[in-house]
Amino acid sequence: MSHLDRRVVRKKIHRRIRKKVSGTAARPRLAVYFSNKNVYAQLVDDDAQKTLASASTLEKEVGHRGKACVASAVKVGEVIAQRATAANVSAVLFDRGGHLYHGKVKALADAAREGGLQF
Repeated sequence: MSHLDRRVVRKKIHRRIRKKVSGTAARPRLAVYFSNKNVYAQLVDDDAQKTLASASTLEKEVGHRGKACVASAVKVGEVIAQRATAANVSAVLFDRGGHLYHGKVKALADAAREGGLQF
């Protein structure tokens, strides 16, 4: 039995999730991505193939450039919730991107919930 790369396993899980989760204009998909240095979140309308809002640690408003930690994820969650309310979005589908719902993923989701988004 071959030992699979973590990256390959995560991509397989993400594909399996994406078969079930699709965003609409009324309820877009909140997609999260974590690189080694940054945290990204997007509100995506899959029907129209458009990004409604986005936030990442690369922006000055977030202020955690170059850090992919729990504190950065919390700040990105707060900012994406603010931008979602500005775009008249209150309910979203959460796409964890194949990651376990733990640590940074959970922190971002909880911060977005506290900011007013409903999952």
